[in-house]
Amino acid sequence: MTEQAPIVIVGAGLAGARAAQTLREEGYDGDVVLLGEEAERPYERPALSKGLLLGTAGRDSVHVHDAGWYPEHHVDLRTGTRVTGLDRESRTVETADGQRLRYASLLLATGARARTLAVPGADLDGVLRLRTLADSDRLGAALVDGAQVVIVGAGWIGLEVAAAARARGAAVTVVEVGELPLHRVLGDRLATVFADLHRDHGVTFRFRAQVRQFEGTGRVSAVRLADGTALPADLVVVAVGVRPATDLAEQAGLAVDDGVLVDDTLRTGDPHIWAAGDLANAHHPLLGTRVRVEHWANALHSGPAAARGMLGRPVSYDRLPYFYTDQYELGMEYTGHAPPGSYDRVVVRGDLGGEFVAFWTARGRVLAGMNVNVWDVTDPIKELIRSRRPVDPDRLADPAVALDSLLTPGAG
Repeated sequence: MTEQAPIVIVGAGLAGARAAQTLREEGYDGDVVLLGEEAERPYERPALSKGLLLGTAGRDSVHVHDAGWYPEHHVDLRTGTRVTGLDRESRTVETADGQRLRYASLLLATGARARTLAVPGADLDGVLRLRTLADSDRLGAALVDGAQVVIVGAGWIGLEVAAAARARGAAVTVVEVGELPLHRVLGDRLATVFADLHRDHGVTFRFRAQVRQFEGTGRVSAVRLADGTALPADLVVVAVGVRPATDLAEQAGLAVDDGVLVDDTLRTGDPHIWAAGDLANAHHPLLGTRVRVEHWANALHSGPAAARGMLGRPVSYDRLPYFYTDQYELGMEYTGHAPPGSYDRVVVRGDLGGEFVAFWTARGRVLAGMNVNVWDVTDPIKELIRSRRPVDPDRLADPAVALDSLLTPGAG
């Protein structure tokens, strides 16, 4: 190993671990230090609300590498290490126990933290969140047959927890301030698909509802809504989204706006600092806008991209956002970027009650696609988005027309 200052990675999640792996694969032989706040070695998060809660995945299956990988590849993994300070002038980070560590290049991959509800009783036993492996362990132990579970928030995590809880025999009520689950992401028509799916599996929804407080003596026993309704609860899961963990970047004076601002190489305004994963609000060269993505695929790919950038390799991170979910018998993949107000039409091919693909379009161009129980279509969806070509909506909606054929000039 060389004597120069190491490359330091703050955040030992998927993005950080994959960055360390890429540094070695790209031939970097200097010191690499990977600092993680949790006691666990790096792991992937999707199973926390899916396989682990359902009991279909083993706990060890979530780790990015086996325990021996880090010493074998000379990666200095320090778990249980919280970084509390960043001095850009001296190029050092400081840990909670007072250690100072110099860096040649620094990758911030601190991810995001689960949002809380600032209401009375939020600290009662039995009021849980789901962000870490320890959270999943606690939640899994509490999801027992017959338990009364109240989930606050009808986003992806809330719905996945609801599906797992029902599979394990719990009674589930979901409280949501909006009028449908996933409404902001999917719109009325497609959000109704998920509402109906969960109702068919026995989930009760309370829409346009707000939590006033959690009640109980020592342990939660009820959720009191703003209208006075009391929902009995043996367990509460607060799933109201996450916020990027920007504290360290802000303290160091880096530009922050819904995440750490980075360019398409994932470098910040400081030439020695990069950011990746949930934390990074990156300029997307294809979409022509800034995008911060909180999903697994972004951590999987942005960590390696940042690592290549730190080594001076040519990088332009233009991967399309991608995420997936499994709920009961429904499997879904979503590719692209179609925030509210960006599209003028949703085109559906197939049966909304079974197998279908939905496309969000603007002036005929596909911005995003969501395939439900239809597989092996992600690649043509990506190509439709990347082509930026207008497509005939009738042909797009016709299952008899191969998606690949719409990519042929003149076929739209």
